[in-house]
Amino acid sequence: MIVFKRAIALTHYLDKQRKQGKMTGFVPTMGALHDGHIDLLRAARAGSDICVVSIFVNPTQFNDPKDFEKYPITLEKDIEKLEAAHCDILFLPTVAEMYPGGTTGGQPYDLGYLENILEGKYRPGHFQGVCMVVHRLLSIVSPANLYMGQKDYQQCMVINRLIELAGIQDDVRLNIVPT
Repeated sequence: MIVFKRAIALTHYLDKQRKQGKMTGFVPTMGALHDGHIDLLRAARAGSDICVVSIFVNPTQFNDPKDFEKYPITLEKDIEKLEAAHCDILFLPTVAEMYPGGTTGGQPYDLGYLENILEGKYRPGHFQGVCMVVHRLLSIVSPANLYMGQKDYQQCMVINRLIELAGIQDDVRLNIVPT
């Protein structure tokens, strides 16, 4: 497994792979990996030539800073699980790498009703933060296939909307996997 910490290095590497005709599958995570994440990785491996997993605890999707501080960090165990599942590439960016201009500002995403129902009703700003980080990750990885877990159905619908808003629906396919 190759580990990248810099976005530009990962993008450059994946561009070379695409020029060789290889298709990339991408699984974005915040770490603390479990069997559902490994199922996503397996689906990505089955449907793509190269499987990229990111681990990034995204501060912009926590409306309570204490929740961000308490989020479990299990990087050593996560790496073991990814290696055992034959992950090709792990992307481990820092907050500064993901948000070089800072985490505030930017235009809000027009998610319509999706961000105000179910989980969004109780976590204001959560899905805006999710969109911010996933949009950035998609621009770095440029995958042909994005894999997300069905158990997070609302998040899947939000990301589907993000893909439409970004105008990349012809470039990336959202694959919703039972988890």
